[in-house]
Amino acid sequence: MKHVSILVPQSAVIQAIADPKYCFDTVNRFLTEQGKKPYFITELVGLKNNVKQYDGTYTIHTNKLIQDVRKTDLIIIPALSGDLNKAIELNRAFIPWIIQQYQRGAEIAALCLGAFLLAETGLLNGKRCSTHWNFQNLLQHRYPEVHVQNGHIVTEEKGIYSSGGAHFYWNLLLHIIEKYTNRELSVLVAKYFAIGLNRESQLAYSIFQGQKEHQDDSIREIQEYIEQHVDQRLTVEDLAQQYALGRRSLERRFKAATNNTVLEYIQRVKIEAAKRLFESSRMSIKEVMFEVGYTDLKAFRIAFKKITGLTPIEYKQLYNKLFSFAN
Repeated sequence: MKHVSILVPQSAVIQAIADPKYCFDTVNRFLTEQGKKPYFITELVGLKNNVKQYDGTYTIHTNKLIQDVRKTDLIIIPALSGDLNKAIELNRAFIPWIIQQYQRGAEIAALCLGAFLLAETGLLNGKRCSTHWNFQNLLQHRYPEVHVQNGHIVTEEKGIYSSGGAHFYWNLLLHIIEKYTNRELSVLVAKYFAIGLNRESQLAYSIFQGQKEHQDDSIREIQEYIEQHVDQRLTVEDLAQQYALGRRSLERRFKAATNNTVLEYIQRVKIEAAKRLFESSRMSIKEVMFEVGYTDLKAFRIAFKKITGLTPIEYKQLYNKLFSFAN
């Protein structure tokens, strides 16, 4: 049997605590119905017996305190919510225990923004990690030694698991069930909870908002220029000349400020504009392509799929209601 410790931090997403408990309990029920023994012992583990969430609206009763858990097989760190700095400080007492359990052989699964608490332990240094697409840059900036994965739904390395944003933690739970038990049981659980088995990417759900939370005013001005001229063919040389910067200096400062090269940023801005057009208009793929400054259909398709994980027609079919009604 596997002992699972689901942490109950303060400022946690309640569903990210309740769902793993429900999931592993359901696996045990399925096994029992098949005449087999339950496989998981699942406990809610906290720093105190009762943990209030959402300004006291809810209270979660823990089964054990961390000091009472000598050894466990799997630690689940649920998603955090609200002010991440505050949430990390409120839960800092978990960190020595998490490190100790990992050194004793426990595996760790961080769900969505639970990756921030896990990163505080230092256990992610030099390892790959997934998190919510909207917080990837923040995670990378705050923990530069962590290899943050762009758009990945499930990441596993050396006994440490992490998941993409929001309900993608279900894909991580299915991955763990399959690894600990078998594929058939994982599929059964997926069907029961109506969870898709695609574990490849959350890119199709991401919204590129531009990384402007930096102090380089010149680079921010260039970012705004790029966004305002999405229909034009922009080059690094043209931007460097227009803003009186050397090319190398521009590329170095742009990368440091935005975590993207200039060309990557231009591409992401154009594809984000294309996504909005696909979502809200009847424009054809070629019309959208020209509207965002592309002239080569093959290059546009390659760039679109690289950033979203879908082809233009797949994206349009998924998100455009007008297209869906017409077909």
